[in-house]
Order: sequence, then structure tokens, then C-alpha cells
Amino acid sequence: MIIFGIDPGTTVTGYGVIQAHGNKIRWLDSGVVAPPPKTALFQKLGIIYDGLLEKLMEHRPDTVCIEQAFYAKNVHTTLILGHARGVAMLAAQKAGANVIEYSPREIKKSVVGNGNAAKDQIVYMVEMLLSPPKKHARADAYDALAIALCGFYRGGMLGLQAALS
Repeated sequence: MIIFGIDPGTTVTGYGVIQAHGNKIRWLDSGVVAPPPKTALFQKLGIIYDGLLEKLMEHRPDTVCIEQAFYAKNVHTTLILGHARGVAMLAAQKAGANVIEYSPREIKKSVVGNGNAAKDQIVYMVEMLLSPPKKHARADAYDALAIALCGFYRGGMLGLQAALS
């Protein structure tokens, strides 16, 4: 099973791809889609869509896991994040994948064991669990891998257990 994680954002959208075979997981790909800073929102959304769709078509995941929206203090920020999430979901749907959403707290708890984990703890655990061959300058790629891992632990293992029963 191939699981594709997405950490949506209009400035930087992270993606992470893992493969699960039984109870073993391995890194396949990870990175970011980062539109140029002074680009209009509609153009950023197009760049994010195109970048994600290209990676989704390359990997053909069974499942796409995406971080649920969190409620920022600034309503405008939350609304803009919703645009990025919508574009990511559309790309996943166009690629024919199932979409599952997880809360930030659920992602952190499933990967680190603590729903209030810090960014550096997520990076550390993702590196320990997957040993990605490249280091990322942006935490967004690690967050996306953590989202994919959450999909494996929360959904993939449950699906595997059901298939074995």
C-alpha cells in the first residue's frame, strides 16, 4: 500500500510518500511545493495543484492523508489554508486516491506519542522511523511524512488487521 501525506499551505505545501508492506514501512519520496512569494493566491493554488498532481500521478497512492484545518487566531489565515486544503483534496481525487483527514494532535500523538509534540520531535521520529536518504531544509516535508505515518498507524494497520481476519 502506498500512502501519500500532505501538509497543506499556500506558502509551502509539504508532501511525503511511504510504502507499507505488512507491518513494514519505507520512505519513497518527500519534498515541498513552494510557489514564489509574491505570486497571486490563485496562481499559488494552481502551482500547488499542479505540483501535487504530478507527484500523485507518479506514485499512484492508495490513500492520501491530509492534515485537517486548525483554527488560527486570524480568521483570514484559516480561510487561506482552506483554499490550499481544497486544492490538495482535488488533486488527490483527480489521481483516484481515497482521502483521509487527521487532526494535528492525532498526527503528533501517532508518530511521537504526544499530541503536543514540538516540530523537532516530529523531525526526529520521522528520521528514526523512515531514514529518508535526504535531509529537508523545510519541516513541511517531515510533517507530510508524519501525516503519511499517521495514516499507516491509524488506517493502514487497521485495514491490514481486517484483511488478515
